[in-house]
Amino acid sequence: MARNRVRHPLLLALTAALALTLTATGCAASDGDGDGAAKRPDGKPRVVATTTWEGAFAKAAGAEDVTVIVPQSVHHAPDYDPKPSDLAAVAEADFVLYAPFEPYAEKIKEAAGSKAKLIEVGLDNDAGKVNAEVTRLGKEFGTEDAAARWQKTFSAEYTKLQGELKAAWPGGTAPTAVAQVFTAWSAKLAGANVVGTYGPEEVTPQQLADLSAKKPALVLDNAHMSNGTTLPGTTARQVKIVNYPGKDLDLLTVYRDAATAVKKAMG
Repeated sequence: MARNRVRHPLLLALTAALALTLTATGCAASDGDGDGAAKRPDGKPRVVATTTWEGAFAKAAGAEDVTVIVPQSVHHAPDYDPKPSDLAAVAEADFVLYAPFEPYAEKIKEAAGSKAKLIEVGLDNDAGKVNAEVTRLGKEFGTEDAAARWQKTFSAEYTKLQGELKAAWPGGTAPTAVAQVFTAWSAKLAGANVVGTYGPEEVTPQQLADLSAKKPALVLDNAHMSNGTTLPGTTARQVKIVNYPGKDLDLLTVYRDAATAVKKAMG
């Protein structure tokens, strides 16, 4: 994503603040071997996720103890400034999940002195990629059975939503769509014929002309990186697609909400 910002002075200040906190409370970092801090007596992993998106992947993979750093209210997650309390949470984690476009994740771990295992997560709601990541995280957490159960539920729900959307195609024909690069998964869910993509940068006048000439019925916009109406002056219906789950970390809700929005636009 665009607009990644790394604030080294701030992170240095946070490091100092956390050091004082850990000294005062006795919450020193684990003496583990770098493959994750000592787990709880019940053996369940403690996971810290930078956003609800990574958190939802962790929950789908079977993690039950998941702490999310970036509040859901933050519209553009890479711009978030970590607080000392965030670093304290990392210091107690077994695993820290982050995305490559988030500039602060590794700095958070370094500042906290954590022995947690840092895992880069490929954030893409494409069904195939989600299943691959959930399987991988389940192996990392030792929760393969829970991950497999979630995948069965996900597969059934995804198939159901695909059927409902296909039944809603206008005139029984798949709609044409232009999608922001991070919402292409929703076009696939809807069975739409993607005639063009845009982003993450702003649409240029030439792109606007090219995309408008294709006369798409739908524009699947990224709610987290929207620049307003993407194709002004056209009859395309713009749909806001939300990638990040809510506080409940329910990834299935993201698909249900996208299906509802697209179905409404098609109607």
